[in-house]
Amino acid sequence: MSLDQTVCEDLKAFERRLTEVISSSQPATLRWRIILGSISICTAIGAWYWLTDPNTSAVPFTQSLWNHPFFTVASFLLVILFMMGIHRRVIAPSIITQRARNVLGDFNMSCDDTGKLILKPTRPPHLHET
Repeated sequence: MSLDQTVCEDLKAFERRLTEVISSSQPATLRWRIILGSISICTAIGAWYWLTDPNTSAVPFTQSLWNHPFFTVASFLLVILFMMGIHRRVIAPSIITQRARNVLGDFNMSCDDTGKLILKPTRPPHLHET
């Protein structure tokens, strides 16, 4: 087996593994996006009712939160999700592809959003004119 064939096989194996990693993270990413979207909508709806309640400005802050448990729980869950790192889980495939692009750039390659390798044309050496 020649060196070119070995390099080609290695690139194919790397591409298969990269596409496998990205595609396997898609279902989990979709679930986290649905969870984040649902909690965000619940928080927004609860905030609307909380802010439009005429008693909100008349009672202390803690009492107003007790009067609106839906908003309080939704807000608490949203804060907990962000503390757990949901913002990274929602964009996990794009983080993986961006890091792969950074590494592949050193080898004059890139990849698309699905992990397929993109071979860039080789650049001629830059000649300095003096």
